[in-house]
Amino acid sequence: MDIAAAKLSKNLLQSAVNANASDIHFYPLTNHVSIFFRVHGKRNLHKTISASQYQLLLTYYKFTSGMDIGEVRKPQNGTTTYEQISCHYALRLSTLPIKHTESLAIRILPQENNLTLDNLFLFPDQLTQLKKWITNKSGIILLTGPTGSGKTTTLYALLQKILTEASLQTITLEDPIEKDIDNILQVQVNEKAGMTYQTGLKAALRHDPDILMIGEIRDRFTAEFAFEASLTGHLVLSTLHAKNARGTISRLLDMGMKKNDLRQSLIAVAALELLPVDRNQQTTRRAAIMELLEGPALENTINGGEPLSNNQFHTFQHLRKKALAYGFITNETFLEAGQ
Repeated sequence: MDIAAAKLSKNLLQSAVNANASDIHFYPLTNHVSIFFRVHGKRNLHKTISASQYQLLLTYYKFTSGMDIGEVRKPQNGTTTYEQISCHYALRLSTLPIKHTESLAIRILPQENNLTLDNLFLFPDQLTQLKKWITNKSGIILLTGPTGSGKTTTLYALLQKILTEASLQTITLEDPIEKDIDNILQVQVNEKAGMTYQTGLKAALRHDPDILMIGEIRDRFTAEFAFEASLTGHLVLSTLHAKNARGTISRLLDMGMKKNDLRQSLIAVAALELLPVDRNQQTTRRAAIMELLEGPALENTINGGEPLSNNQFHTFQHLRKKALAYGFITNETFLEAGQ
């Protein structure tokens, strides 16, 4: 491959890692390409390169991540890695055909950065509730939120917490596998090769799992199978795209799930939102707040009502006000997050 492209890629990835970027976005314009880093949820312009440099870089990334270099009319996905001294990163790449060229997005997934549950959440009492949920032997726990809200990171931390306390047969079904974890059987979903979520779920249950992690519930079949698995003596952890906790119930019902199945199997829903934590007017990290839906509040929501009271269910708006009052976030962040 082109040496110049490899050098440009190395410098770019080094800059992104140094900036703690979670994503790199390439934005092709008429005569040049803008490169943006997403840092703590905000998209910042890093630099611009020429269209010819970008074409070399795009070809390099498509080749190294296993994409078809000649295919420019269809979206493609690929994976590769980036190595530093004592640090290893998985890169998830995605192309999107646009006028005359393709755009490219890269998700950066640190492999050694094993965040513990204690480091993920803004409020310790919410972590305490989450820990109680994972002591269940069967049932299903759903983590929900938009892309990039920390659902998968939280799932990994939950699994690692469980496995430090008990020896359990744990199987994950992921698309893609974002982080390698010891003592877990991780299955890569590959639609092209016939390894769908449905196929993987059936095979995984024959391996007698205590815990089953499904990377994402995407359709009715996967939802029904996940809930069925939870009814037959397995603890199922999964994610779903939904705006908030109540919206999770609406999405499941829209998929065709029956209310009685939700009552029988669903332990709880945690909807996540990441907030930038400020110290001395600088954003030091992002931490999650969660709408936690369980017990009577969950039952009432399934039945079509409102969660009963603020003592049983706190909305994102309530939690943002609390974060502002404690000085964790700025007033600007509070106003932006509420939009």
